[in-house]
Amino acid sequence: MTEEQATETASPDIEDSIIEIINMHKWFGDFHVLNDINLKVGRKERIVICGPSGSGKSTLIRCINRLEQHQRGQIIVDGIELTNNIKNIEKIRAEVGMVFQHFNLFPHLTIVDNLALGPIWVRKTPRKEAEEIAMYYLEKVHIAEQAKKYPGQLSGGQQQRVAIARSLCMSPKVMLFDEPTSALDPEMIKEVLDVMIDLATEGMTMIVVTHEMGFAKSVAHRVLFMDFGQIVEGNTPTEFFDNPQHDRTKLFLSQILH
Repeated sequence: MTEEQATETASPDIEDSIIEIINMHKWFGDFHVLNDINLKVGRKERIVICGPSGSGKSTLIRCINRLEQHQRGQIIVDGIELTNNIKNIEKIRAEVGMVFQHFNLFPHLTIVDNLALGPIWVRKTPRKEAEEIAMYYLEKVHIAEQAKKYPGQLSGGQQQRVAIARSLCMSPKVMLFDEPTSALDPEMIKEVLDVMIDLATEGMTMIVVTHEMGFAKSVAHRVLFMDFGQIVEGNTPTEFFDNPQHDRTKLFLSQILH
């Protein structure tokens, strides 16, 4: 599938939401890092979040699977409200995959063992079946030949594709990406974005924090701009890039688009 084909499907109905965030606030001490966030994410919707460093983008998606705890408002994922209830947190984490800027692979385990670990421990999948699942997703990210190697033997781009495959092994309903290409050398970025484009064409619900505006234009249903802990603007890629409404959005785009 090409990038152009990725956006051919109509935008999902956000009223059929898999994620709903209502009047959500988050503080780090006295710092109000997220201020009255309201967001609905439709099933199979692909959202790109952009904005300057420190605007709250990563904190927002980390709140969705409770890597960060919000202090006010509601976060509801697939009908389950995210509270201090440990069982609810575990249910949501089982359905929400996350790919970080750094790959967080276990260096002492082979690639296939890194992938099989989650299904074995969380889903109680027998080892043989878990390894078959691992190999299936390594094939999907075009890296099956590396299965018996260790993370340190792979390039950064390969390790990030392994990290994506590891999340997919848990059969998530939603994938969160926190600047997945920002730690990579330029020549490795495309191989990771290509895997993400493949995921998009298969209908995965995705929220992606990134500065890769080409990816946003070609794959996102909506692009959100954040600044000072708020969602300042959100629109379709065409409207967002061609007709930004807010002065802060216009300034940001003028700085990153050449």
